[in-house]
Amino acid sequence: MSDDRESLSHCLNRLLSSLDDADGITLNDVFSQVGDKGFGVLLVVLAIPSALPVPATGYSTPFGILIAILSLQMIFGRSTLWLPSQAKKIKLKRELFRKMVHSANLLFSRFEHLIKPRLRWIGSRLGLPILGLLVLIMACLMILPIPLTNTAPAMVIFVVGVGLSEDDGIFAGVACVLGLLAVLLYAYIIYLALTLGVEGMEKVLEKIF
Repeated sequence: MSDDRESLSHCLNRLLSSLDDADGITLNDVFSQVGDKGFGVLLVVLAIPSALPVPATGYSTPFGILIAILSLQMIFGRSTLWLPSQAKKIKLKRELFRKMVHSANLLFSRFEHLIKPRLRWIGSRLGLPILGLLVLIMACLMILPIPLTNTAPAMVIFVVGVGLSEDDGIFAGVACVLGLLAVLLYAYIIYLALTLGVEGMEKVLEKIF
């Protein structure tokens, strides 16, 4: 990294080490420790279970709703994070969180050296709402009960979170391109559902994914 800001991978590892012997970490724990990375880290944490190969079924819909709440705050330019009190109590078990951090670090190890603060349009009055709208669309797609399709929008949200946490405008631009591809994917899925029926759509998706 080109400055003294804490890297995203270091931030996640710090959260993991803060567990000590506890049986898990709540979203409030993450919320209280993200520091200046704010929206970025929370988006990454909430997207990981669906974006990466982590065995964590049942998280896509509730985390998608929370991501939508965060995206609305981004759209309206809120500078400080807010989560419902009940959401803050959601706990990720220690082993699950360890697997999440491990999977994220494996991915970071391949491209983290390319990420650095640049083109800082994402933190502007125009940039943050644009990314917020993208995240809101991806969160809605993530919530839809369509089999085998949570990964694409969750990965876009993950990339947005990385771009925000590292203040990398180019990386956030990549997220916008990936978001467009995800929308096209869902348009294709809807087309399959309309022409082949739900069963036919699921068969095609199973072959693709």
